[in-house]
Amino acid sequence: MGLHPKGFDLSLDRITRLLDVLGNPHRKLPPVIHVAGTNGKGSVTAFCRALLEAGGYSAHVHTSPHLVNWHERYRIGVKGGRGQLVDDAVFAEAVRRVADANAGQHITVFEILTAVTFILFSEHPADAAIIEVGLGGRFDATNVISDPAVSVIMPISLDHQPYLGDRVELIAAEKAGIMKPGFPVVIGHQEYDAALDVLMSTAERLHCPSAVFGQDFMAHEEYGRLVYQDEFGLADLPLPRLPGRHQYANAAAAIRAVKAVGFTVTETMMEKAMSSVEWPGRLQRLSEGRLLSHAPAGAEIWIDGGHNPGAGEVIAEAMANFEERQSRPLFLITGMINTKDPVGYFKAFTGLVEKVFCVPIRGSEAMIDPVILSNAAYDAGLVAEPMLTVGDALEAIRAVLDPEALPPRILVGGSLYLVGDVLADNGTPPK
Repeated sequence: MGLHPKGFDLSLDRITRLLDVLGNPHRKLPPVIHVAGTNGKGSVTAFCRALLEAGGYSAHVHTSPHLVNWHERYRIGVKGGRGQLVDDAVFAEAVRRVADANAGQHITVFEILTAVTFILFSEHPADAAIIEVGLGGRFDATNVISDPAVSVIMPISLDHQPYLGDRVELIAAEKAGIMKPGFPVVIGHQEYDAALDVLMSTAERLHCPSAVFGQDFMAHEEYGRLVYQDEFGLADLPLPRLPGRHQYANAAAAIRAVKAVGFTVTETMMEKAMSSVEWPGRLQRLSEGRLLSHAPAGAEIWIDGGHNPGAGEVIAEAMANFEERQSRPLFLITGMINTKDPVGYFKAFTGLVEKVFCVPIRGSEAMIDPVILSNAAYDAGLVAEPMLTVGDALEAIRAVLDPEALPPRILVGGSLYLVGDVLADNGTPPK
């Protein structure tokens, strides 16, 4: 991080040059499931991995950013078992090889880490590689993949506008850049018709066999079960382990994507995947750890890294569903970085949240000052107060809580960097 520029410098020239020196490991991968989108990328990646592992297949997984430790970005597939986060020594050696090959030339950290992805995934055998886009699609460093087994494009909304454009159709065009001529594409649930039109017209222009949520495959809840249907048939499944109705569409996209690769997906695999899927830091409940001692007794604490208005809407919906099942006062602890739209995020929680506590993000020059973030919450119609730490915010909730009230529900949300801070402080990093 000290040697290379932070942020993104969207281009494929540097990564292409570097990979050529390394022997083009990106051309030696197992079948690739390449995933883009504004929201839901991580969830669909987690569902794809759970499905493949439920069938006894090995799947490498690349995600970004990490929450606590760098090696979380790389999960190495294990035949017939659960993939393991890359060993530190193996990771360090791969970074050294990439640095040597780069020979001091200008390059970003993400491009180095992407080259590490290709080295690790090409040198460890697996049945599939699930690779998540870092930013956008067309000029993302992962987009040197020329022959994906399937491209998956999840919901698109406004985010990273300085890089991708200020309208959803412009952002959709960037995300559609991962489609490759003649290779299958799965299009997840899209809130915006303008985004869907761009994705479908791109698939048609490139002659990509396409499967679109709501047209070619779908999923919904019925009598407490998940009903999935596509052109191959119908499956009656348990609801996903990941909470929130938005996960039904994410699960459906993963099922259809794994089928598009050519794997046989049985109902037994789907059932096992729905029950075993995990995705740290995304509507994850904290049931143990050091931070719980600061919270009111019996508090229900959730953490989530959704940080744009679209993510705010689905997270707020999940909180509203929790409220319907069991009423509790809801408090929000949040920290964000300055590439986001905090007012748009906060508006989703109007009428749901008792109070917002805004906190800093450690080590981030791009964090929004908690005082400024509190003003954004006020602009969205919420009561807010700046705090120094998440622990202080939990203590403040305990202080303001009505002694006669039910134990609260607390959402620690906003930036994934804040979620990483929370997991580190809590002593429960992803495994």
